[in-house]
Amino acid sequence: MPERELELDPEHTALVVIDLQKGIVGMPAGPHDTASVVARAAALAETCRARGVFVVLVHVGPSPDGRDGLRPVVDQPAAWSSPPPGWDEIVPELGPRDGDHVVRKRQWGAFYGTDLDLQLRRRGIGTILLCGISTNVGVESTARDAYERGYQQVFVEDASSARAAEDHAFVFRTVFPRIGRVRQADEVMRALGRPMSS
Repeated sequence: MPERELELDPEHTALVVIDLQKGIVGMPAGPHDTASVVARAAALAETCRARGVFVVLVHVGPSPDGRDGLRPVVDQPAAWSSPPPGWDEIVPELGPRDGDHVVRKRQWGAFYGTDLDLQLRRRGIGTILLCGISTNVGVESTARDAYERGYQQVFVEDASSARAAEDHAFVFRTVFPRIGRVRQADEVMRALGRPMSS
């Protein structure tokens, strides 16, 4: 079945960028390297701001004392017990800029325990453009929550990445097409009225 041409109403659309912060961008990623993901997400954010799309920058990190962190019993624990200083700072290429909304989350998904849903609904947002790192962790968790809350979603494939290319490919092949539409950054920007420069 051929893809329908993407149509977006800027007034009722939000860009939600997941975890493009210094500590996460500083780690390896695939299939898209972090520099290209940041560049595409930044270009997309600038286009969105110019067209009046609500831009939400999400970052993750515990409170200063770390006591609000999740502590499940797991077979594969995190490599460190507490993040180093500056780990949770949003990369400067993205902002925030005037008018952006910043969400600090304490777990993988961006909805639970934050004001994200409130901020979107009070602005009449029905469609989310979603991207970031990691595809199969923060992006997918947020996407599943958005789906269950009734949002329409567009997943920006080349402005997202995972720790391993196969993890990214699995989610974009088997999960995202069932809960939204998969597009490239230049397609989204064309739908908003400005193509991405090469």
